[in-house]
Amino acid sequence: MSDSLPALGILAGGGPLPGQVAARAMERGQRVFIVGFQDFAEPEVIGEWPHAWVRLAAAGQILALLREHDCRELVLIGPVRRPSFRDIRPDVEGARILTRLGRAIFSGDDGLLGALVRVLGEEGFKVRGAHEFLASSVGHAGALGRIRPDDRSMDDIRRGVNVIRVLGQLDIGQGCVVQNGVVLTVEAMEGTDRMLERAGQCRQPGEGGTLIKLPKPGQERRADLPTLGPETVKLAHKAGLVGIAFEAGGTLFTDQKACVAEADRLGLFLFGLAGNSQET
Repeated sequence: MSDSLPALGILAGGGPLPGQVAARAMERGQRVFIVGFQDFAEPEVIGEWPHAWVRLAAAGQILALLREHDCRELVLIGPVRRPSFRDIRPDVEGARILTRLGRAIFSGDDGLLGALVRVLGEEGFKVRGAHEFLASSVGHAGALGRIRPDDRSMDDIRRGVNVIRVLGQLDIGQGCVVQNGVVLTVEAMEGTDRMLERAGQCRQPGEGGTLIKLPKPGQERRADLPTLGPETVKLAHKAGLVGIAFEAGGTLFTDQKACVAEADRLGLFLFGLAGNSQET
């Protein structure tokens, strides 16, 4: 690995995936530099790689660090919680970037992320998707474990797909929970974990209940693919659900082997919906 080669810049939010992208890039012989967003990125995840800690809105510092470390390509990976507008406190360059983002800063997450990818491209960076580095972490079609959804669950999945299509057109969320045709919860800015807590509180008598988590229609897939981890499986079981459906080829698993093992242990299905059309 030559220090003269350009580096991959990783803009890191929470969770284990920033470290996994860094490890895979290094295996390919590419240098990495991580910008860890304060209050979101985890020290134990990014600590072994060259990195710096930066406030989310300190765009001037972020761009300067990326250029200093000769980063030509970028990956945006890991969840961050969008701050309220009054709490952003951008630096000078950040204010300029916010101006260029325009009305997107007031839209949903995908509108904002799409605009951010465009602006980073205008700044001379090539934005790549995390899935380009983590192919083995992308869920495939069909049942991942030993359990398959029954006819009732497949009906719930179809209902959930239609719900997410509508939510996605409004740029609201990537997930919902459906039980016997009843939409228990939909995901907004609170995230999947909190939505599953509400699903448990809203669950109806009887069996069933499925988490459906999919990319939004037309989503910018280089910035915010749906992500599932073992904790999601545990929370789905705690909420009384019988399984999780996701888009094959459009969902990242933080630890796919552990997710399958946990689902099998708890008696839940993990089911990948084939195709970008999200048809079942």
